[in-house]
Amino acid sequence: MKYRILGRTGLRVSVIGLGTWQLGGEWGRDYAQDEADAILDAARAAGLNLVDTAECYGDHRSESLIGDHLRRRGRDGWIVATKFGHRFNGFMNRAEAFSPAEVMEQLEASLRALQVGTIDLYQFHSGSDAQFEQEELWAALDRARRAGKIRHLGLSIRGKGSELQVRRAAEVGADVLQVIYNRLDRRPETAVFPEARRRGLGVLARVPLASGLLGGRYGPGAAFAANDVRSTFDADEMRRRFAELDGVRREVPPDVPMARWALAWCLRNEAVSCVIPGCRTPHQAAENALAADLVEA
Repeated sequence: MKYRILGRTGLRVSVIGLGTWQLGGEWGRDYAQDEADAILDAARAAGLNLVDTAECYGDHRSESLIGDHLRRRGRDGWIVATKFGHRFNGFMNRAEAFSPAEVMEQLEASLRALQVGTIDLYQFHSGSDAQFEQEELWAALDRARRAGKIRHLGLSIRGKGSELQVRRAAEVGADVLQVIYNRLDRRPETAVFPEARRRGLGVLARVPLASGLLGGRYGPGAAFAANDVRSTFDADEMRRRFAELDGVRREVPPDVPMARWALAWCLRNEAVSCVIPGCRTPHQAAENALAADLVEA
């Protein structure tokens, strides 16, 4: 495994992290604790040290699976990141909850679910500019940070329309930007990375495999289960992406798995500290880690 410093946090993160939306039950199946344990064990054995989750991946379900694992296996070496701003009501059904009081309730619930005293990275989760521009919210989060409940703040921004948040991230005390970035979606190269460099902000790249399209397993007409988030994607957009994928495949060296190449492709940009792909199995966690072999430290 290789490691990079996550912006001005000073945290030394593995270039491959572990995304855990799947543990919340919206990627086609539910996970039992032993299955989550096996994924986390495989990730840690491969050198991964950043795990990213959220309050609304299930009703704190993903956080709870991670927390039970940390309680039994120990937190040593793990950098724990989660998010705030939504309440889970069911499959792809969330209520926004960005008021200071609601966020403080979520923070306490996340600390309980994760079974930790401090969250390493607490991230504003895909909120609007109006929700972002609440001085009282950032004041409350700063108090929580000074109380030792949070180490660092971050912004997990929407795929588009978050330019104001990128510009003002440092002003509200955020040290990290989490963005959608992959070979099929390069918008952050102009909309985010230059500002991140100027401000010394760390960057986490989510959806680095384009929701599995860059994994090489799916083609046009692929069908997904009703309880898989990909079943809700716009059909025209999916057709466009598959058409673009035909050209991208020609960029992949013949002896390199496409998913491994796609993760390393994101990390070729020095602005990116870490990619956070999800995985369904321990084998996929270990396979994702091998992308580090294609990356310069």
